[in-house]
Amino acid sequence: MAFRIVWSEAALADLRDLVRYIARDDRKVAKCFGDLIVTKVQSLRNFPRIGRIVPEYREDCLRELIMAPYRIVYEIDDEAATLAILRIWHGARGNLELPT
Repeated sequence: MAFRIVWSEAALADLRDLVRYIARDDRKVAKCFGDLIVTKVQSLRNFPRIGRIVPEYREDCLRELIMAPYRIVYEIDDEAATLAILRIWHGARGNLELPT
């Protein structure tokens, strides 16, 4: 069964800000990169545990895909068959901040 994907406001803002930042130099590259992130997220629908456990939290349900230098952080809810995309975090930003 495929999981349903839900984006947090923080993750949507991260994606929007990332694409806008890249677009200052090259709009085409920005669109391609944004599309690539969305494609990676969609791949989680059938394989939600493909990402590694977030090392700072060490919880099985809290995972991340790495697209260096970005971390796509998500939470798995097996009971509801839902994946919540929590953040798209640039590694240079320091400690990961998750929405509350």
